[in-house]
Amino acid sequence: MSVVCLRTEGLRKHYGGLRAVDGVDLEVLEGERRAIIGPNGAGKTTLFHLLSGEVPASGGRIVLFGRDVTRLPPYRRIGLGIGRTYQVTNLFPRLSVLENALLATFGLRPQKYDPFRPALRHREVLDEARALLEAFGLWDKRDWPIGSLSYGEQRQLEIVLALAGQPRLLLLDEPTAGLSPAETHAVTRIVRGLDPKITVLLIEHDMDVAFQVAQRITVLHFGRVLAEGTVDEVRGNPDVQAIYLGVGEL
Repeated sequence: MSVVCLRTEGLRKHYGGLRAVDGVDLEVLEGERRAIIGPNGAGKTTLFHLLSGEVPASGGRIVLFGRDVTRLPPYRRIGLGIGRTYQVTNLFPRLSVLENALLATFGLRPQKYDPFRPALRHREVLDEARALLEAFGLWDKRDWPIGSLSYGEQRQLEIVLALAGQPRLLLLDEPTAGLSPAETHAVTRIVRGLDPKITVLLIEHDMDVAFQVAQRITVLHFGRVLAEGTVDEVRGNPDVQAIYLGVGEL
């Protein structure tokens, strides 16, 4: 029996007269790969901010694994299994790759970082950070400062840090934005290879990436759900073609 990971009911976010998210109903099953697409200003990133708790909802509900999290702060939602990345890389630029991974791994552990004990002496945490970096081909660059990585490698490291929190629901906000074709291929391969138990919700402007990764696609337009379905259903939807692919008229 399929388990619903995430459900939103009439979710809204208004900024004065601007309805950034305007009554979104969404249901995502556990383990599903779902892409959120739509033109600029459709409300995609605002929707992610609502799901992660970074902005309060103006109305509606957010339910995560059967629990209403609409009013919970971000740190509580992280503890319940939400992880995310951002449009702009959100790393500690003066720290090394390994130091970034160690901090992320420490994040949800009962024992917090002890400034009087070198992080490398926390063997279990180090092993977890190493396993993640090795899985994504970044262990050999563990001592590199963040600024020495390519932009594509920084985007990959952001996914590593999000996974360090052992999320049940992973929100990826344009993970391939600004990447070269080779880097886009690498990130797409990583996303497709994630643990099938992890539910993945991603915002993606690159239609090829969205169609390769997602099992189902939700299309937003002016803060509302315009269409939803399989890749083939969305690809053939005339309204989607009109507003997103520039074909025909609404």
